[in-house]
Amino acid sequence: MVTFDYIKAAQKVITLEAQAVENLFSHLNDAFTDVCQALEHCRGKIIVTGMGKSGHIGRKIAATLASTGSPAFFVHPGEASHGDLGMISQGDIVLALSNSGESSEILALYPVLHRQNIQIIALTSNPGSAMARGATIHLNINVKREACPLGLAPTASTTAALVMGDAIAVALLESRGFTATDFALSHPGGALGKKLLLSVPDIMVSGEEIPLVGTHQTIREALLVMTEKGLGMTGIIDGDGRLVGIFTDGDLRRVLDLKADIHQTPITEVMIRNPKVVSPDWLAFDALKYMKEKSINGLFVTEQDKPVGAFNMHSLLQAGVY
Repeated sequence: MVTFDYIKAAQKVITLEAQAVENLFSHLNDAFTDVCQALEHCRGKIIVTGMGKSGHIGRKIAATLASTGSPAFFVHPGEASHGDLGMISQGDIVLALSNSGESSEILALYPVLHRQNIQIIALTSNPGSAMARGATIHLNINVKREACPLGLAPTASTTAALVMGDAIAVALLESRGFTATDFALSHPGGALGKKLLLSVPDIMVSGEEIPLVGTHQTIREALLVMTEKGLGMTGIIDGDGRLVGIFTDGDLRRVLDLKADIHQTPITEVMIRNPKVVSPDWLAFDALKYMKEKSINGLFVTEQDKPVGAFNMHSLLQAGVY
């Protein structure tokens, strides 16, 4: 039974699209520098627009620019002609994508953009196209052929446009000195944002919620505090409020094995002295790494040896730090 060679077809597509990307090297000239400099010095926003598949690529480019320090958003050219053009104001720059460079929906916007003295950067495959001729700067993203065997479906051309958009965004990122912390500020809900932004005070309990007992109290009293506060541990403080020990669920099992009288035995006889602590300036992610390294489930936060907060592994997991 003869079957279609799907792998061979895929290899052909990948080869053609890889060639299209490699061909972009020949288009990296003064125009690319001009584009980057214009966008870096943009006093307003970068407005990305495109129709059809170019529009889908444009949305991704706008998202990449926005998340890497270049304020940008996508405006559909069709909707722009029916009111959304009001989103564009002086000081903005329009980044317009079209493989042919003859998108009527985008060209319909040109007269208004010219009248407002708004710069237009056109990414097309045809330097002689109407969009290229009417743009402030034209960036050529021409590909020799589409990966589609019919030469109809945008494939290699959209890949080339996407890669050129990434090249612009990353070049701007590096030129601006954009850092991982800057990136995290626009991704507070992501793993990186939590890693770089969430600090120990954001996840710890404080005040009356800190599980603490005095050095004069018994194991039973410590257990009551542990149960009430729900962190699986309690700190032991001296008369000056300094943290001198810790007692955890794990320590309780050890005490029960020793058959100690929990009603009479002072907590100081069974507590762990010199407990490991962190300070309020720690990042939550660093605290997590420290806890894993030391194989501990909870930590107290101290300032000048006095507890100001406490948290456990569950606190970190609830905050999305893992």
